[in-house]
Amino acid sequence: MVLAKEKKQGIVTEYRHSDSDTGSSRVQIALLTERINVLSGHFKTHKKDFQSRRGLLKLVSRRRKLLDYLKKHGRKEYEEVVKKLDLRK
Repeated sequence: MVLAKEKKQGIVTEYRHSDSDTGSSRVQIALLTERINVLSGHFKTHKKDFQSRRGLLKLVSRRRKLLDYLKKHGRKEYEEVVKKLDLRK
């Protein structure tokens, strides 16, 4: 499930540090969160799609690692991202 180009640009614009920033931890976490939310909705109608479920688990794992990195290197920034994306932890 690929995000639409306009939606992806909107997320990058909202979470970037500077005009040329497209790959910072904040941006990556926001993009992964959006993809996770889209896939979660997909599973409400396709309960037996186990291959996509495996991909979802990989995305969640990658987001968790990025969140741990951000927590270790920028505690204030981590708290902002978690609050803004409405993540539990």
